[in-house]
Amino acid sequence: MNFFEHQDRAKRKTLQLVVLFILGVISLILTLTLAVGAFLYFQQGSAGATGQGQSLPPVSQVLSTEQLPLLAGIALAVCAVVLLGSLFRRMQLGSGGHTVAEALGGRLLNTATRDANEKRILNVVEEMALASGIAVPPVYLLDDDSINAFAAGFNPQDAVIGITRGAIELLSRDELQGVIAHEFSHILHGDMRLNIRLISWLYGILLLGLIGRFLLSSLRFRRVRSSRNDKSAAVMMLLGVGLLIVGYAGSFFGNLIKAAVSRQREFLADASAVQYTRNPLGIAGALKKIGGHYAGSSLNAPGANEFSHMYFGSSGSSGLTSLLATHPPLEERIKRVDPGWKGDLPQPERMTQEPIQEPTDSGDRKASALAAMAMAASSVNAQQAAQHSIAAMGDPDAAHLAYATICLKHWMINYRPPHTNLSRPGL
Repeated sequence: MNFFEHQDRAKRKTLQLVVLFILGVISLILTLTLAVGAFLYFQQGSAGATGQGQSLPPVSQVLSTEQLPLLAGIALAVCAVVLLGSLFRRMQLGSGGHTVAEALGGRLLNTATRDANEKRILNVVEEMALASGIAVPPVYLLDDDSINAFAAGFNPQDAVIGITRGAIELLSRDELQGVIAHEFSHILHGDMRLNIRLISWLYGILLLGLIGRFLLSSLRFRRVRSSRNDKSAAVMMLLGVGLLIVGYAGSFFGNLIKAAVSRQREFLADASAVQYTRNPLGIAGALKKIGGHYAGSSLNAPGANEFSHMYFGSSGSSGLTSLLATHPPLEERIKRVDPGWKGDLPQPERMTQEPIQEPTDSGDRKASALAAMAMAASSVNAQQAAQHSIAAMGDPDAAHLAYATICLKHWMINYRPPHTNLSRPGL
């Protein structure tokens, strides 16, 4: 697999989709501004024409110089609504990766755990942190039988790794390395930050629809008190319908683009996992086991679908599977990293792990006893040598004096200061 080529392709498509998303937001704001401006203009023109017996003003007058202040005010109001809604949603989602992990029922793993599977995943996370060049994030364990993992957080400083118990019990070490390397790619390439920004802007667009819905619902109480000649109810109804259509339609098509962006980032993360591990069979094996596992990658935690774009595998089918899916089809992901795949999806079996405990059988006890005896003997010998050296201090023998004479001659010849006299007896 040429992972650099796959990474470049995914990055190019992501950039195209993000630009398309931005252009869509701008066109949505302009369309809504022109629609509201035209409605208000013709509403005023209709009232004037009815009172004076004149015809309605032409359509070209909507963009006249006199209407520019009105259109600018409407555009600013729409931008303010979208911007404030986006900032509010971003503050909710940018509180740190631990918030997402705890919302899914994750438990922070202790680095001093005695569980072999938990220790193994902690070691794998440390290895992939070294391979990707970022700090080791906290690891959360989800008590779920499915095979899945996620990376959450707004930046590498507050990022966390989450993984299900099914993954650490059913995947081999190579497969775990592929999964964790995939999640580190999301952290390193800023995918979490990109997703949060897209979700925030979509919430701002959806807020327009919510305002339109509020205006329509308020008409039930307004009709009772309105007079027959009061046309403000009709204005509110048309404005509410327009905001409702634009808000929900814009949110729907924005979600289509966001899902397409998420799918490209999954391809990028798969290619990066191969780069970090240099082992395409690791991540390919994990994807195959997801396909053969009875629980797949579906999470049972409450609100799991809200964070579906963060997972290693899809958490479940969406309304329009191919259009709104946050992950590419499993078969396509496997073929990209393992072109020679024949379509087999093995049913995973639990990995046999020896528990971390003290030796129990006679052989281990004997080996431990011999090692302890050797350490004790070396300790006794070292202690005796130290005592002998201490006793000899201040009472040198002939060997000590001869060695000292040799050392002094060597120093005087090689490191003597200027004008040193070497003709003294004994030197």
